[in-house]
Amino acid sequence: MPFANFKVPEKTLTPQQKEEIVTRTTELYVEIYGERARNNTMVLVEEVADGGWGISGNVLTLAMLSEATPTDTSNT
Repeated sequence: MPFANFKVPEKTLTPQQKEEIVTRTTELYVEIYGERARNNTMVLVEEVADGGWGISGNVLTLAMLSEATPTDTSNT
């Protein structure tokens, strides 16, 4: 059974975005393994509480990530 597990920061995706992850991931597995994979593919989207994850030994929060996000300057 193909299985994909996505862990995302809590409250950063809409239900529609989660559905898109499930749909597109399933389609990817079908593309790779053939139609037989469709009925057996499991996709899990898990929300991780803010501060409950990190990179390179550093705990990250949404506030920290938003500070690092480049601003859109196309309208200036």
